[in-house]
Order: sequence, then structure tokens, then C-alpha cells
Amino acid sequence: MLVTVLLTVASFLGMLIVLVFAHEFGHFITAKLTKVKVEEFGIGFPPRLFSFRKGETTYSLNAIPLGGFTKMAGEEDPAIPDGLAGKSIPIRVLVLTAGSLMNILLPVLFFTVSLMLPHNVVMEEVHVEEVAPDSPAYAAGIEPGDKIISINNRPVNSRNDVVYSIQLHLGSEIKMLTQKSDGSQLEVYLTPRWRPPEGQGPTGILITGTNITNMRKSYPFWQAIPSSFVHCWEILVLFRNEIASWFIQGTLPQLTGPIGIAELTGQVARAGLSPLLEFAALISINLAIINLFPFPGLDGGRLIFVFLEWVRRGKKIPPKKEGLIHLIGMAVLLTLIIVISYYDIASIVKNNPVP
Repeated sequence: MLVTVLLTVASFLGMLIVLVFAHEFGHFITAKLTKVKVEEFGIGFPPRLFSFRKGETTYSLNAIPLGGFTKMAGEEDPAIPDGLAGKSIPIRVLVLTAGSLMNILLPVLFFTVSLMLPHNVVMEEVHVEEVAPDSPAYAAGIEPGDKIISINNRPVNSRNDVVYSIQLHLGSEIKMLTQKSDGSQLEVYLTPRWRPPEGQGPTGILITGTNITNMRKSYPFWQAIPSSFVHCWEILVLFRNEIASWFIQGTLPQLTGPIGIAELTGQVARAGLSPLLEFAALISINLAIINLFPFPGLDGGRLIFVFLEWVRRGKKIPPKKEGLIHLIGMAVLLTLIIVISYYDIASIVKNNPVP
């Protein structure tokens, strides 16, 4: 039990520090390159454990390892020399988006290393077990017993491949190659639905796997690197589809706080380094997207004020008012994190009762 807890804590904190460092380094390096004064570059939140000063910047390691910060001069006040708010709109946009950009680029490295490491791969034949009446699959001529060979020319090696490809192309036509029981092949076209009837999936098929085998696989770097770029792009598309589904399907997002993510990290870490790197890549992309949400206190919230200034032809929101709005936004976010963490703990206790 103690080993499991230590592994969970160590893997979660290690992953979080790397992701936060990458994010804040994006802000830091672009600020330095564009002559914005950086007062402090911190990993973790105060109280401060250790610090040193080099030039105009203090570098600090802090006690609460749940984030980090790049404190720049004049973030809201353009009157402060070498401050962020006094720079041109393109420079401010670059500095504010650089953190999320780093969190999108970092997964390329994670996915590349993960693919190059030997990892378990499930191989199986995927067959259609049921086809719902009046569904896209039914209209396309797919029948129970058909074997799915490929989707959009991508070979299908497992049920996960089918689910992944369908979710990636919600609302867009896909080409599915199937094999009939007599051995003949049929190429069909269908469009996965955003709002399927209750009890049905986007295409209306229920699939099953046969001849399941597990194998160890790794890729050379010249295959892993381009595959990682493609995978990162597809993950961004999946996130876009997930956000769109909140509005199209009227569903609420499933929220998980630091406690829940830590538990998941521990579970993934026990499966090996390759799964942990993939999980870290997903969390990194998630962090990038969340930070660009137009909410006060986040990078996206600050971008909104830059956009308003551009729309108002250079007329800025008063610095004190902007600072207060961001302060309120951060207070709301921290409150939300505390509430979600409470439910995370309650869920963990419920699923792991003390004997």
C-alpha cells in the first residue's frame, strides 16, 4: 500500500513539474526575447523554499507543487517600463500563448519516446455484432458478422482503432472497408452522428473482438516522430469534438481535480513508462486548451483584454479594473478546484473502502 502511494505521489508530482515548467518556460523565454522584464520565474506556489537571483529575474522553488508562475513587470499597467502591457499587441499575444504552445509541443516528445519504447499492443479482428435500424451503418449496408478492415485507409487492428477513428470524424463522412462472411470486401461511406439516439453510438454498430493477441512493439525514431505529430493533431481534434459535444448534445463536461488526476497518474504509472508518457501528453494538451479558455486569470482571459484593446483601437481597460477581474477569476478557479477535489476524495473513499 505504501509503495503504491509513493509511486502515485512521485509520478504525479514529477509529471506536473515537467508540464508546469514547460508551460512557464514558454512565457519566460518569449518574454525575455521580446524585452519584457521578468521579475520572477517560479515552480510551485509560495511559501518559497529556495531562490536565487540572476540579472533582473528571481528564480524560485516553492512549497506548493501544484503550478508555477512567470511574474512579468506591468502585466496590466502600460506605464511600467519594460512591462508586458506596454508592448505591442502581437508581442503580448505571443507571450500569452507561448505557454500553451509549449504544452502542445511537449507531447510530441512524449509520444515519440513512448512509441520508441517497447510497449504492449492489442491485436484483434473486429467484427460487427449488431447494426441498429435506421442508423448510418444500416443505411450504408453494413451487416452483423462483417469484419472491419480499415477506416479512411487506416488499418483496424483493435476495437480501440474503430472507436478512435469514429470519434475523430464526428459529423464528417468516413470510408469503411468491410469483409463479408463469404470473403468479399465492400467499401462503404457513412457519417458518424453527433446526436445518436439513446443506446446507440455515432454509427449505430456494436462491435466485438476475436482472435485477440498481445504483442510487444516499438518504432524507430524516423517513424515515431511523424506519427507523434499526427497523433498530437488528432488529439486536438478530439478535444475540439468533445467541447463541441457539450453544446450539440447538451452534456456537461466530466471534471477531475488534482486529486483525481493524481490517482489516475498512479494507476497509469503502474502499467509502465510508455503508458505514463502517453497520459502525460494528454494532460499537457488538456492544460494547453484549458489555459486558453477565455476566463479571467487564465492566459485566455488575458488575451480577451488584448482583443478588446484591439477592437477599441488601442483604448485599454483601466489596469486596476483588469487586475481586479483577474483576481476574482483566480479566486473562482481556486474555489472550483477545492470543490472538485472534495468530490474526487469522496469518490476515492467510496471506491476504496477501509476494511
